[in-house]
Amino acid sequence: MNDVPRKRRGGGHGGSSLPVVRLKSERKYVHPLIFQKMVERPGERIVPGSLVEVHGVDGEFIGRGMLNMQAPMAIRLLSEKPDEVIDAHWLAEKVADAVRLRRDIYRLDAVTDSYRVIHAEGDGLSGLIVDRFGDVLVVCFYSAGMWRLQHWVFDALLTQFPDAQIFAFGDDNAQKQEGFDCPPGRAPHGGKPVTINEHDAKFFVQIGGKHKTGFFCDQRDNRKRWGELIAATRSSSMLDLCCNSGGFAVYSGLNGATDITGVDLDEEAVDFATRNLRLNNVKAKVTQADIFPWLREAQEAGKRWDAVVLDPAKMTRSRDEVIDALKKYLDMNKLALGVVKPGGLFLTCSCTGVVSEEQFLDMLRRAAFYAGREVQVLEVRGAGPDHPWLAHVNESRYLKAVFCRVL
Repeated sequence: MNDVPRKRRGGGHGGSSLPVVRLKSERKYVHPLIFQKMVERPGERIVPGSLVEVHGVDGEFIGRGMLNMQAPMAIRLLSEKPDEVIDAHWLAEKVADAVRLRRDIYRLDAVTDSYRVIHAEGDGLSGLIVDRFGDVLVVCFYSAGMWRLQHWVFDALLTQFPDAQIFAFGDDNAQKQEGFDCPPGRAPHGGKPVTINEHDAKFFVQIGGKHKTGFFCDQRDNRKRWGELIAATRSSSMLDLCCNSGGFAVYSGLNGATDITGVDLDEEAVDFATRNLRLNNVKAKVTQADIFPWLREAQEAGKRWDAVVLDPAKMTRSRDEVIDALKKYLDMNKLALGVVKPGGLFLTCSCTGVVSEEQFLDMLRRAAFYAGREVQVLEVRGAGPDHPWLAHVNESRYLKAVFCRVL
């Protein structure tokens, strides 16, 4: 990592001395990610992830960002301001602004010690995700460029969270596509789970486990809202499908549900859901199973629940596989709707960013038709405010959470 820049100053356009890269076709829309096919291959070799200055096909200034000609997204723009220099101070200001949003505007520290600190493009830092879990900051690099700037990233984070421990790693898919190697560091606290607080609940978080950063912060407000609806409807039985860490089951128990069942295919998830339920003194049965045959058997046995949550893992990253993903969503939602009592609650979620809200709601409509049920949509929500998204980067708005009554 000797080639990682720590500070960069210089002359030239806007105070920049960066290599210049040109686009070979007109940029027809504003987006921080620019496809490889739109970029002229530089005459000189530029190390993947290096900072560059981007000019248009006619030579006009476009912006500054990170270049990786071996990645599908060759350029990740960081700034389109001619006089803005990308250096350690710039990155520190970006991180400080992101922290101010969470702490000063949304005051998340008052309700939790676990939230997303940096949400990639949503905070102007493409290729970087940072989640906070108590005194641990989990840093995930999604691009070679951000990985090369890791010293700037760590310094900026420790300025905001001086007592934090940092656990960093590279996303597996990103490392393959972008050609960098960032294996996970040593897990903090000797590998023991971290305990976090969220509203009135507590959860164990396994840093360095199978889940990307350790816990799904994005559903925090949806878990709370689900608990409120459980209490308001006095729902006593609850089914948590693809329960992961058991978050929705925990909030159901804390709000009056007494007959709770969780189902997940992943053995580690079943273990953590069980431990989280015990941590919150919630009695429940958690089963390791594939939800498809499990739901069919439940239907054949005539089992139904007052409230059902379906929150599966991401189906795909590729737009070419959206139709297949929607078919899977259709099948599982049709089965899940079949085990909701008349008048019961149903929450169905999708964290597949390439599936739009419109497509997901259309899928739900068709699932209700095939299940022979009528679905009354109460609310359509997304991720919490610690997951901001830019209006011109709609992909960052990935989570869909549809709260319903099933009639």
